[in-house]
Amino acid sequence: MTDAKNRYPITPDTLFALGSLSKGVTAEAITLLVNEGRLHWDDTLAMLLPPQTLLSADAKKITLLQLVTHTSGLPRQPMNLLSLEHLLAYLSDGENFYHELDGDGALGYLSTFNAPLVREPEYSNLGYAILGYILKYQTGESVDTLASRMIFQPLALHNTSFVPSTLRGYSRRALGHAGDQPKFKTRGTLTPDWQFSNNMVGAANLYSDARDLIAYARAHFSPTGNPALDKAFTDVAGDYYPRQTEAANIAWVTDTIGGQKITYQVGYIGGYSSYIGFDKANQNAVVVLQNSFNWSNYIGHAILQNQAAGTAYRLRHEAWKKGPVSTGP
Repeated sequence: MTDAKNRYPITPDTLFALGSLSKGVTAEAITLLVNEGRLHWDDTLAMLLPPQTLLSADAKKITLLQLVTHTSGLPRQPMNLLSLEHLLAYLSDGENFYHELDGDGALGYLSTFNAPLVREPEYSNLGYAILGYILKYQTGESVDTLASRMIFQPLALHNTSFVPSTLRGYSRRALGHAGDQPKFKTRGTLTPDWQFSNNMVGAANLYSDARDLIAYARAHFSPTGNPALDKAFTDVAGDYYPRQTEAANIAWVTDTIGGQKITYQVGYIGGYSSYIGFDKANQNAVVVLQNSFNWSNYIGHAILQNQAAGTAYRLRHEAWKKGPVSTGP
């Protein structure tokens, strides 16, 4: 149910906050803009941000592709005294501790940025806050306007938005609850909604339901009837930093488990946990939504593995029923 007070039943149309699953949609909007020639993967921050932006020598070289694949070297978030205070407060009250990244002041970190000696994927909310700024600056449109026109409307995702209060059913949404986090808040109690209005909207403000999300996930391996979307969905699943676990795609990551490739995202925000994943080879997709913050959020992997095993068994059984194939007299 949505919460102890209202007790609305959870249905495929119940809205959930998705947290970082937002990044997948934002990165796909950027991919569509790149494929249109409006942006380019090798565009640097020196080219993408306003001329007066103070950038260190290393920050100037960060590319658009590095930002969307979390390979820019930027940290998860700048850690200063104020952000540390907000993080510590969150452990007790569950309040949003990313307000600083939502404001344009987040760009200030770039003036002193020193790139790590070894470039490898490092998850960065800061990087996606900067992407949020870039999208507005380069297009003059909000991420919700771009995503609605380029992704949500073509896929008929009518209950998905970066501005959740505009959605039907918002008043009956699943409310977030404490789980593994906030650490010092009683498990099962309500947590505050996290809301963003500026640069972090595209990184963490998306709401949707299971019905829309499974259609969205399946669109990554099934023809959509929209060639631009089909190409973008293929592009984002490429391995831009190959490795066995968490190979870096565009916003997504891929795990290779016994030869099976699972491409997925996870999201944690306030009192919610979410998972979306697909297995392109076996044409399966899974969505897991919780209105409780729980780190153990990989049941989606187990379901996709079981589905793949079932597919393999079915194919073997069908081949056995057909019997041996004669190849000649």
